[in-house]
Amino acid sequence: MRIRIVDAFADRPFAGNPAGVLLLDSDAFPTDDWLQQVAGEVNLSETAFAHPLTGAPDAGWALRWFTPTTEVGLCGHATLATAHVLRTTGAAAGLIAFRTRAGVLTADANGDGTITLDFPAAPLTPAELPDGLAEALGAAPLTVLDTGPDCGDLLVEVADEAAVRALAPDFAALARLSRRGVIATAAAADPAAGYDFVSRGFFPAVGIDEDPVTGSAHTALAPFWSARLGREQLTGWQASARGGLVRTRLDGDRVRLTGSAVTVIDGELHAVP
Repeated sequence: MRIRIVDAFADRPFAGNPAGVLLLDSDAFPTDDWLQQVAGEVNLSETAFAHPLTGAPDAGWALRWFTPTTEVGLCGHATLATAHVLRTTGAAAGLIAFRTRAGVLTADANGDGTITLDFPAAPLTPAELPDGLAEALGAAPLTVLDTGPDCGDLLVEVADEAAVRALAPDFAALARLSRRGVIATAAAADPAAGYDFVSRGFFPAVGIDEDPVTGSAHTALAPFWSARLGREQLTGWQASARGGLVRTRLDGDRVRLTGSAVTVIDGELHAVP
């Protein structure tokens, strides 16, 4: 079975967020235990598993995502990576529709080689500041929002870009304070730098201390910053060590996420189900 490692939200190798991608020949997923073991072996923030759907009116592929420790309900960068593999291998063309736990998600290629994902916008609701969050994060939150059932994160606004970049969280404490993770964000210090807001994503509760570039987080960041900045189209910079740009466009209750992807490893998985 072919297995690929793809750097998503990156236009060059060793940037963005790496994801494992396995395209399955079967018309059903193997056991959950096998999927989880493969994801643990790959040991990236997410490994995506996809198989073709036959006769389905709404989607051509079924898609699931696993961290090294658990299955997640929504993942942007591994969806982008899967669409990239499908297109570059000729397994799919045109608009690609995935059936997922978060509903039907689509991916479409653009003329410049980027891919645009169509995801549900996170329903943001005010949340109380959990006891100990400021100390665990290492910064005083200005705003705390719940991102809804698909993401299950807390969106936390802090003072400025410098504060986001300087965060050094207590990951064990953060794991006890959120369902999936904490997204820290602030407005860009200098919009002329090519992005409108910055963020970092911490998900120790699902086995990922810091995610390099989190597409699903931008389903919350896009509506939050579009309301603040008064524009539907924005660019976010996730300020991890690898870093990555995510172009966002808010369209009602949907968010378009655009980025590039690069295949870095193309190998063979011998431990097949």
